[in-house]
Amino acid sequence: MIGTMEIALRLFLAAVLGGIIGFEREVSNRPAGFRTHILVTLGSCLIMILSAYGFHGLGPDGSGGEPARLAAQVVSGIGFLGAGTILREGTNVRGLTTAASIWISGGIGLAIGLGYYAAASLTTLLALFSLMGLKALEGKIYKLKRYSEVRFNAFGRPGLVGEIGTIFGKYHISIKNIIVDQKSYTDEEYEKDLEITFFLRTPRNFKRSSCFNDLKNIQGIEKIVWDDEEIFHSNLKEGS
Repeated sequence: MIGTMEIALRLFLAAVLGGIIGFEREVSNRPAGFRTHILVTLGSCLIMILSAYGFHGLGPDGSGGEPARLAAQVVSGIGFLGAGTILREGTNVRGLTTAASIWISGGIGLAIGLGYYAAASLTTLLALFSLMGLKALEGKIYKLKRYSEVRFNAFGRPGLVGEIGTIFGKYHISIKNIIVDQKSYTDEEYEKDLEITFFLRTPRNFKRSSCFNDLKNIQGIEKIVWDDEEIFHSNLKEGS
């Protein structure tokens, strides 16, 4: 058996490590963030403690039975939880990375519950490196393949998406996917405030400047962000 202080230490460490991963997801504005990851690691840690130490001497032969059985159910439960973060929008699938971070948080909690502090800490660091460090590398590879992500913030109106698509077609840009998110309603004008994201493949020797000038002249466009670089911002709301 382990003492109360040791149990408290393990639960506290589980909350801290889960919170570190969850904070990154929260900052990235993902569906499962800070609190979710803390709860997953805490619950996994507690179940592992119960599984390893809670049934000692209760088995038919005086043993604790099979500790792995209870812990194995954590993996199944996390699978259902992770599935709730995965969304399909057209041909695009979102939430896989968040689902994986929830799954690995459960593993970290199990490791801490069994006393493998070093393994849990190292796994947390490697997970953070994958979520933050490799994201920049992924972006560079994305650009080498001539793929771009362009995000528009605009007042919604009929034909807006079509106008943007027409301009991209003018410059022989292939549209791979479009995601439209409704952000809010403006109280005075009763128009939808939209975030429209285009996933594009640009032609060789593509010059962005001419395309930018055409895009920013579209009525209702407030902001344009091209591959995380803000190229246009209007004070449309303040001036209306």
